Amino acid sequence: MEYGFTIAAYAVAAVLFILSLGGLSGQESAKRAVWYGIVGMAIAVVGTLIGPGQGLWAASLVLIALGAAVGYQLATRVQMTQMPELVAIMHSLVGLAAVFVGFNADLMINDIAQIYNANGQVLGAVSDDGYTAIGLPAAIYGELSSFGQLIAKKTSVEIAILRVELVLGIWIGAVTFTGSVIAYGKLAGKVNTAAQKLPGGHILNAAAAGLSLVLAVMYMNEAGSWTLVLLALLALFIGYHLIMGIGGADMPVVVSMLNSYSGWAAAAIGFSLGNDLLIVVGALVGSSGAILSYIMCKAMNRSFISVILGGFGGPAGEQMAVEGEQVAIDADGVANALDEADSIIIIPGYGMAVAQAQQSVSELTKRLRAKGKTVRFAIHPVAGRLPGHMNVLLAEAKVPYDIVLEMDEINEDFPSTDVAIVIGSNDIVNPAAQDDPNSPIAGMPVLECWKAKQVFVSKRGQGTGYSGIENPLFFKENTRMFYGDAKKSLDELLAKIS
Repeated sequence: MEYGFTIAAYAVAAVLFILSLGGLSGQESAKRAVWYGIVGMAIAVVGTLIGPGQGLWAASLVLIALGAAVGYQLATRVQMTQMPELVAIMHSLVGLAAVFVGFNADLMINDIAQIYNANGQVLGAVSDDGYTAIGLPAAIYGELSSFGQLIAKKTSVEIAILRVELVLGIWIGAVTFTGSVIAYGKLAGKVNTAAQKLPGGHILNAAAAGLSLVLAVMYMNEAGSWTLVLLALLALFIGYHLIMGIGGADMPVVVSMLNSYSGWAAAAIGFSLGNDLLIVVGALVGSSGAILSYIMCKAMNRSFISVILGGFGGPAGEQMAVEGEQVAIDADGVANALDEADSIIIIPGYGMAVAQAQQSVSELTKRLRAKGKTVRFAIHPVAGRLPGHMNVLLAEAKVPYDIVLEMDEINEDFPSTDVAIVIGSNDIVNPAAQDDPNSPIAGMPVLECWKAKQVFVSKRGQGTGYSGIENPLFFKENTRMFYGDAKKSLDELLAKIS
């Protein structure tokens, strides 16, 4: 069978990717799952290089080397705190690739059609024996690229299907590209994290989507490639406006959603190129991203449809005023309270990641457990700025898996807890989600740490943080603010706990 090795390689790679995706659902199996993915991708690359797309070896090897060099630099230089924005910008590259492949497919269709016309043939016409390209001279056919030969063999119906595929690839890819770039900017603090919409809001998005559909129909009716250019520009605007309309508090869901978009863009690339593995991998990424987005929306009490449409992230009215004052405490006070406590719950957030305090948190946990105290961690589904962000940091610091619990597993235990320690979190421990219907996070399930006997919040200062939402927790009578850089504060605390 022609290219039988490539087909077999793709099958093995697909199985490894599925195993990788399944293994990433658990901390203990995640490391093995990453290796499944690495091996699967290596097999896929080798299978592609010696398969239908073989040739241009020098260019291929140079590009692979450049990609490997960039990947190595990113892996060694990017901190865990920067992983969310790295993932976002990677999604943008997938989207951009889908746009380029779509336009390339359109150019190739036009080029092959011209070759057919020059030889008195019609692209897509079927001969008496059911084959296409039958009237194209062998010399001309042999000079075509593998992609060109693929198109030359297609019937008119298959050409029409390819046009649909490339339209979808360009549109989804363009939305993913600008959406991911804006998400990167918000996560990196280079773009205002507040929800922002142009005058007209959703009407602009709906109009752009409607006009995109009109242009797609015009393209299918051979109006010309200019329709694709306009369609791409509209999709770029939609991606920009959708993500700009989502507030910083909801960025973890945005990252997951863009992950899904990038998967569907990759699947569209696979259809256009006739690459089965890209179709499978794109479908896996797209569906898993969509499922994760749905789970996270449910955890935040958000509408999945409103997320897709960029419909939330701003307050519905005037928010409740926060009364009282923030009371500070020093390391001695926290150490005394921990010495007297029997049960302790630690709630990590993005502030812990920024300060790279996970090792100090791990050491504090060891010392407290050595003194016979019950120490557990409470993880909110959207803690940090990336799904599973806190779990990865705690695993890196070798915190035992069995004491790291999800919100639903531990929320009911706060009333019987002596001390809750919040490290760099805001929205996920904000009682306004339950008490203020006009809060941007109204209705979002949160960790009810204020029900513990004492709450200590490790925080740099009195600002509202990344999302810009004030937190009444900081003003409650049983809350004390442990100000300062999380790592320095915890190291100071460790010196007082033997």
